[in-house]
Amino acid sequence: MPLDSLDTPEEILDPYSARVSHAFETVGPAVVHILAQGQRGGGTGSGVIFAPDGYLLTNSHVVSGAAKLSGSLSDGRTFDATLIGDDPATDLAVLRLQGSDFPHAGFGSSGKLRVGQLVVAIGNPLGFQATVTAGIVSALGRSLRSPAGRLIQSVIQTDAPLNPGNSGGALVDGNGKVVGINTAMIGHAQGLCFAIGIDTAADVTMRLMRDGRVRRSRLGLSAQTIMLDPRAARRLKRTAASAVQIMEVMAGSPAAKAGIAKGDVLLEFAGEDISTVDDLHRLLTAERADQSQSLKVLRSGGFQSFTVYPELDA
Repeated sequence: MPLDSLDTPEEILDPYSARVSHAFETVGPAVVHILAQGQRGGGTGSGVIFAPDGYLLTNSHVVSGAAKLSGSLSDGRTFDATLIGDDPATDLAVLRLQGSDFPHAGFGSSGKLRVGQLVVAIGNPLGFQATVTAGIVSALGRSLRSPAGRLIQSVIQTDAPLNPGNSGGALVDGNGKVVGINTAMIGHAQGLCFAIGIDTAADVTMRLMRDGRVRRSRLGLSAQTIMLDPRAARRLKRTAASAVQIMEVMAGSPAAKAGIAKGDVLLEFAGEDISTVDDLHRLLTAERADQSQSLKVLRSGGFQSFTVYPELDA
């Protein structure tokens, strides 16, 4: 058979492999190997550059306590890095590499992910630069306790394998968009890995770049994003097919004082539709603390409205 009749590499790839390859080729150059040097030795992790001037996202626990930070690209170049800000509550941090014209990745939307969707994890596990693993979205709306002890809501569960060093790396969809920041795996288990949704990460990033820290108000509840029955969504005149279900209300909290109960389905807060937990987090800014806010829920098939006074989160 003549050589010119052979399939090209692109034609050889099946659709699954083509999407994994595209995700890696698009985002891989923007994934950084982070070295964090502190008083008790050094730690390593991953990060993903999201702007050409060197801003990158990683995990707070990767850089916490570091006296010196640096980042290495897949082409071998190494740059000093500066901590712009970190948020232990969501285990996120923003660094800036000292340089310019960096390869950078684009953000997708974690709110549009579906269970079963292909995702690709890119990072530097155990020091192996630019490693890619693939899997699917196993579940959405999980809660995960951060190293700081707080619950991170709306976490993505995936079976794309992660190992030490993957923390802070990119979780990418088949279109080459970053949809999450890999943050944790369950030891002694297979296929139980977690990433912080990029919708949450993008909001935290904006605040860290503006203020260097994130200040919030709180309602004192835990919740998860749920999918509404299409008929119920039409009846409720919802443009989004999801809402937020209250899973727990802390005693004495603003939510408890307002009359919010476990099982309520949150539809609106402060006059805005709530379709995901990320929507609620985005609206719970420090400026809303001690100010009356309207809240609308679905309870026992009917609508109920409440007034709640969020408190400043410590």
